[in-house]
Amino acid sequence: MAADTAAIAIPSSVVDAKRRNARDARADGLFRWIVAAAGMFVLLTLTGAALSMLWGGREAFSTFGFSFLWSTEWDAVNHKFGALVPIYGTLVTALISMLIAVPVSFGIALFLTEVAPNWMRQPVGAAIELLAGIPSIIYGMWGLFVFVPIMGEYINPWLNDHVGTWPVIGALFRGPPLGIGMLTAGIVLAIMVIPFISSVMREVFLTVPTRLKESAYALGSTTWEVVWDIVLPYTRSAVIGGVFLGLGRSLGETMAVTFVLGNAHRLSASLLEPGNSIAATIANEFTEADSDIYRSSLIALGFLLFIVTFIVLTFAKLMLNRLSKQEGAK
Repeated sequence: MAADTAAIAIPSSVVDAKRRNARDARADGLFRWIVAAAGMFVLLTLTGAALSMLWGGREAFSTFGFSFLWSTEWDAVNHKFGALVPIYGTLVTALISMLIAVPVSFGIALFLTEVAPNWMRQPVGAAIELLAGIPSIIYGMWGLFVFVPIMGEYINPWLNDHVGTWPVIGALFRGPPLGIGMLTAGIVLAIMVIPFISSVMREVFLTVPTRLKESAYALGSTTWEVVWDIVLPYTRSAVIGGVFLGLGRSLGETMAVTFVLGNAHRLSASLLEPGNSIAATIANEFTEADSDIYRSSLIALGFLLFIVTFIVLTFAKLMLNRLSKQEGAK
C-alpha cells in the first residue's frame, strides 16, 4: 500500500503552478525593492539638497544668527547681509500671482468644461498647454520689453492717482511710474502659473460623473449652481492641490521675476516700487560673490527658499488630508 502511494506521480500542472507562484513571488519582491529604492532616492535627494544648502550657509547663520531673518541690510562692501527683503518680495509676489491666477484659472476651466462649444474646447485646451511649455525667460523678456512700458505709462500712474489716495490700501499703490516692481512681477507670475492651475482644474472637472451634473440640470439648477454645488465639492481636494502646485511654482520662479522686479534691496509697502526676491537675488549676485560670507549668505537664502516652499507644500498636504477626512465623515 505504501509503495503504491509513493508510486503516484504529482501532476505536472501542480508542479508548474508551484514554480509559477515562486517565480511571481520573486518578481513581486524585486518590484517592491525597485519601487522602494525610487522612493528613497527622492527622499535622499531632497534631504541631501537641504543639508548641502544648510552647510553652505552655515557661515552666514553663525555670523548673523537669527537677525539674518529680519535684517533689511544688504551691504556687500561691508559684508552685512539680511534676508528680510528677499523673503518679503518672494511672499508678496507669490501672493499677488495667486490672487490673480486662481480666479482666472477657475474661469478658464469652467468655460472649457461647462460653457464652451465642443469645437472650441480642444483648441483652447491645447493653447493653454502650450503656454505652460514656454520657458520662463521668454516671459521675463516679454514682461521687460512689452509689459513694463505699459505698466509705467498707463497702469501705475492711474493706480497712484486714483487708488493711492484711499485711506487703508492707498499706501500699497503709491509710487513712481517706473513700470518695474512687485506688482508687475506678481502679474507676470500670474500669467506664468495660469496654464498650470487651469490645466489641473480642467482635468479634474472632467472627472465629475456626467449623471450628477445632468441630474442637477434636470432639477432646474443653473450652470453656476451645478459648478458650486456639484463640481467643486466633488473635486475640491484636487483643485486645492492644483492651486498649491501653482503657488510652489510662483515661490521658486527666477528668471521672469529677475527681469521685472527691479532687484532693489529696499523694503517698501508700495507694490509699485522695485523690490527683490530670494531667487532673483541668487541669480543676480552669485557670480559677484567675492567673499566667503557673501557666498554663504546667498546659499543661506537658497536654504530659506527651500524651507518656505516646504512649509507651503506641507500646509497644502495637511489641508488636503483634513478635507479628505471631512469628506469621509460626511
